[in-house]
Amino acid sequence: MKSCWNSRLSELLKVGTFLAAVVCAVHLTAFAQFSPPEKTAGGGGDDSYLFPIGPGIPNTLSGTMGELRATHFHAGIDIRTNNMVGLPVVAVQDGFVSRVVMSSFGYGKVIYLTHTDGMTSVYAHLDGIKGKLGEYVRQEQYTARSFEKDIQFKPGQFRVKRGDTIAISGNTGSSNGPHLHFEIRDPQNRAINPLRMGFKEISDDLAPIVQKVALRTLSIQSRVNDRFGRHEFYVVRKSSNEYVLPAPIFAHGRIGLELLAYDKLVKDHYRCGINYIEVWADSQRVFNQKIEEVDFENTRDIVALMDFKTMVTRGNRFNKLYIADGNRLPYYDPQLGNGEIVMKDRDIPVRIRLTDSFGNRTTVNLTLRPDQPVTEVPLLEPMKKEIEYDLIDNTLMVAQKPCGNQNALKVFTRQGQFEITPTYYNQNRWVYLINLQQHLPDSVSGCGGSVELLLRDRVPSGSSYDYYSDKVDIHFPDRALYDTVFLKVDHRLAGGREVFTVGTRTTPLKRSARVLLKAEVPETDREKYAVYRVQGNGLDYEGGTWLGNGIQFFTRELGDFTIARDDLKPVIFKISISNSSARLRIRDRQSGIAKYEATINGEWLLMNYDYKTGILQSERLDRSKPLKGDFVLNVTDNAGNVATYQQRIP
Repeated sequence: MKSCWNSRLSELLKVGTFLAAVVCAVHLTAFAQFSPPEKTAGGGGDDSYLFPIGPGIPNTLSGTMGELRATHFHAGIDIRTNNMVGLPVVAVQDGFVSRVVMSSFGYGKVIYLTHTDGMTSVYAHLDGIKGKLGEYVRQEQYTARSFEKDIQFKPGQFRVKRGDTIAISGNTGSSNGPHLHFEIRDPQNRAINPLRMGFKEISDDLAPIVQKVALRTLSIQSRVNDRFGRHEFYVVRKSSNEYVLPAPIFAHGRIGLELLAYDKLVKDHYRCGINYIEVWADSQRVFNQKIEEVDFENTRDIVALMDFKTMVTRGNRFNKLYIADGNRLPYYDPQLGNGEIVMKDRDIPVRIRLTDSFGNRTTVNLTLRPDQPVTEVPLLEPMKKEIEYDLIDNTLMVAQKPCGNQNALKVFTRQGQFEITPTYYNQNRWVYLINLQQHLPDSVSGCGGSVELLLRDRVPSGSSYDYYSDKVDIHFPDRALYDTVFLKVDHRLAGGREVFTVGTRTTPLKRSARVLLKAEVPETDREKYAVYRVQGNGLDYEGGTWLGNGIQFFTRELGDFTIARDDLKPVIFKISISNSSARLRIRDRQSGIAKYEATINGEWLLMNYDYKTGILQSERLDRSKPLKGDFVLNVTDNAGNVATYQQRIP
């Protein structure tokens, strides 16, 4: 064994790859309960933290702590395993197993170790858990008759030493590919940046990369290049760590900056997050964002840090370089204000500096040039529709094609109607701005046509709110909103089904809203019906509970919903069944899988489930005992439809 390790390590040093070393490491540790601590790995003494994959061997990351995900901050680092499953995962320091979670989703199979210094290390997306601990977890699953299990441990129950092999890496849960998600949490359960531990295995000499800068008007009077709204600009790269906007941007009023950027540790396709961003305007520092820890209590508040609407509609995660209303995150210097730039009567040079966890820096330089608003704007693009609208913060922006001399727009509200003329225009479009804090239009009409806005009320962000109608009731609990919401509600028939509009999907929620959709479905038939989110031509299951004259559900994502029936059974595909294991794939075409249960000769059989692939894999309590006899698998969807697969294993 030692000669295998020495020869592999020699290859590693010669070719500079990680793969050769870990192949041998898997062979050495695959059947060990805990391997001996590696004394020379990690670049420090026994008090330092070991790297959890191949300590002492150079590696790279596919994700860093604090990077922007759709609805949360990434709380750790993603350690690459060369797209392999089965590498040994070692304890980074002495301690004890405090928790193990087995789940089909999220972190998948995950181990929590609590250490003598009070810190907790987290190892997620594991393929398997080693030795006596793995046997104990499997016994708990059999006792509960469930793959899904959250187990808390006493401090002395399973002790580990620095360097012990505790698991093998995998691709379980919501992982998008084989890797180890690794976290370090402080005694208050806040995730801190693992790279602060000084792991020698990870290096980085690449500066962050910038793609775009966006400027946003923060009041109805503000303008960017004579226009209202949000406007994106590509940057020009001058060197490896410097970008510029070559021409000044004309601006007026209160302006907010946004940035689309990412970091790389090596020259590959992985895009990581940036922990430190600073902004100077007119030589004064006006913004400082520092992400060094993630509090799981407010990780969803990332939707206030990003431009949420752009992320939902286009998938781009722009980092706001100002503190928007509703952003309560602790990542900013309170002495600098909210980061917005107020235009003056002279050019304002702006410098943005990005710094990664290794101190590599990138700067972006641009100039804002003062410009008073004008009514005739040369550069307004042609319109594709006769009339269209958009809600931007507290402003309704309506545009219509020019159509003769009748440029007035009629605005209809509950209190009456009035007319407005274009705020600015050219030969391609007329643009109208309406302050929604003053007027809440039901519809607008012009020579280009009319638009029904369906705005029913203003929902304040600071208190609970209830909306009632013939078709939809909505309850927003206290502190559910980040900012005032102009609530859009509608009920219509579309594509042969009822569609209920409850707000817009570009409105982020901090807490779930309670919604009651009212529909006439016989009580004897209701178990087959549920709420679904309308996603283009498809439906996503939301669930719900029937109460009186409607079905109630909770959601943190607003949009269009419908009530649909599911009579389709799940589908079961056999992959392989033998005396050693049973492997099958399951799927459901509408409401989704609710539960599954397998038995062998009537005795419950553990099935590991990977929802990404739909694969179920059997695991006996006594692994030496073959599968033999009558195998039965029942799969139930969320509408109660059941599919059964049976086979006798000789």
